[in-house]
Amino acid sequence: MSAPCFVYVTTKDRAEACEIGRTLVEARLVACANVFDPVTSIYWWEGAVQEDAEAVLVMKTQADLVAALTERVKEIHSYDCPCVVALPIEGGNPAYLDWIGEETSAVPSQQKK
Repeated sequence: MSAPCFVYVTTKDRAEACEIGRTLVEARLVACANVFDPVTSIYWWEGAVQEDAEAVLVMKTQADLVAALTERVKEIHSYDCPCVVALPIEGGNPAYLDWIGEETSAVPSQQKK
């Protein structure tokens, strides 16, 4: 297993966050996805300060899956430039960290032959 990490993604709403989270869990790109809704986001976009309600996904995965995960999010996300950032996990419950590796290394049952 490569190093465990969190991936943070913002979405337009809870439905999109749940759809992206479920897609990534089913694909074994993440072990778990947590949805936080609503959040208020204040940011620069197209030359002006914006303020919107969004939902946030916090997901647990392995560092070596972040590139594939990012590409999949970009394919299914409604934003032109979605926020997808990875943060290292520096420590924690060893059993939980092992679980992240096990769940993101497993072959989904529908793909088994």
